Amino acid sequence: MPDSKNPSSSKNSATLAMVEAAFLASTTGMLFLVNYYFPMGPFLRMFFPTPTALAYLRWGKRAAWMTTTVSFLLLSVLMGPTRSIQFLIPHGLQGIMLGYLWRRRSPWSVSIFLGTILGSLGALFQLVFVSFLLGENVWVYITVQLTNFVAWVMQSVGSIDLPDLWLVQVLAAIGIVFSNVMYQFLVHLVAWLLLDRLGNPISPAPKWLQALLD
Repeated sequence: MPDSKNPSSSKNSATLAMVEAAFLASTTGMLFLVNYYFPMGPFLRMFFPTPTALAYLRWGKRAAWMTTTVSFLLLSVLMGPTRSIQFLIPHGLQGIMLGYLWRRRSPWSVSIFLGTILGSLGALFQLVFVSFLLGENVWVYITVQLTNFVAWVMQSVGSIDLPDLWLVQVLAAIGIVFSNVMYQFLVHLVAWLLLDRLGNPISPAPKWLQALLD
C-alpha cells in the first residue's frame, strides 16, 4: 500500500500498479487468444477471470477496471470487437466481481452463487449476441438439437413419445446454470491454489474441500 505521507512512494506505487495491470491484461489476452485457436475445454477458460481478480486483490478497483479495459482493447485489435465483447461479458466482469468478493473474504458459497448468476446472464447475452450476428435464433437451434437427443434417448428405452418443448427448454436452462456452477467452482479452486502461492490469497476454501485435498 502506498504511503500517503510520501509522494514519491505514492507515485512509485501508482506506476507499479499500472505496469502490473498492463502485464495482467496481456496475460488475459494471450489466454483468450490461445484458447480461441487451440480450444482446450475448461483448462484455459478457468484462468480467464483470474488476472483481473489478482489486480483487484493487489491494487484495488481502479487497477482491476484498468486490466479489464486494456484486455478488451487488446482483444479488439487482435481478434476484432466481436470477440472482445464476448470476453468482456462475462469473463471481464466476473474478474472484477470475484476480486471484489475475494478481497473482502466473502465465503465461496456467496462468490460462486453470484458468479453463477453473472455467468448465466453472460451466456444468455452471448446467445442473443451470436443470434444477432448470424441472423438466426441460436436458442431455437440448441433446443431442436437437444429435443432430437432426448427423443433418441427415449426411443432407446422403448418410448415413442416426443418430449415436450417446454421440458427441453427447462433442461437446456438447467444445463447452462449447472455448467456455470461447475465453472465457478473450478475458477475458485485454481485461484485458491495459485494466488496463495503468489502472496494474494483468496477467501479460504470450505473445510470439506481442505480436508479432501489434505
